[in-house]
Amino acid sequence: MRATFFFDPVCPFTWRTSRWLLGVAAERDVTIHWRPISLAILNNFEIETGEDGGDNPYRPMMIAAFKAHRLVEALRVEGRDDTIGVFYTEMGARTHEAGAALSDEIVVQAAEAAGIDDPKSFMNDNGWDESVRASHQTAMTLAGPDIGSPVVHVDGAKRGLHGPIIAEVPTGAEALQLWDLIVPLMRMENFFEVKRGRG
Repeated sequence: MRATFFFDPVCPFTWRTSRWLLGVAAERDVTIHWRPISLAILNNFEIETGEDGGDNPYRPMMIAAFKAHRLVEALRVEGRDDTIGVFYTEMGARTHEAGAALSDEIVVQAAEAAGIDDPKSFMNDNGWDESVRASHQTAMTLAGPDIGSPVVHVDGAKRGLHGPIIAEVPTGAEALQLWDLIVPLMRMENFFEVKRGRG
């Protein structure tokens, strides 16, 4: 089975979901296909100038994430899903695990650690913006409206799901049980939402 995981590297919830999905993939023979969903686009940030008409402290991180998405799309075109997965893991280790804010410097460091040559040439190439925006729109069409990062979609499902949003990364039987519950829900065309408050 193939699962497409739409992610923004800024989002800590997305990071936890991705770690769960990676653990499940090996046990359930799932191939992960990585694609962008952009919080910068969701928040209407102007990528080149970094302006959005307001004072948002998360703006620099979201702009850095958008530049990372350009690189993700370039790698996707080359069929390098495994490299994207390593790149995302390296970004997460330097941000979510280390307590640091995503920046252009961290994106470059993560890319180089993943074996990507000359990452800045892709990060600064706005020729990839249309592809990033198309990926973002695909995620919104699959699971939206009114959703964010992450979105998961599996083969055989007409629509995807936002989430699952998890407080901690489940492991072992619990991780597999979550997967085994979510896949049938995703494929059920009449289903659209289950939610509870964060308490």
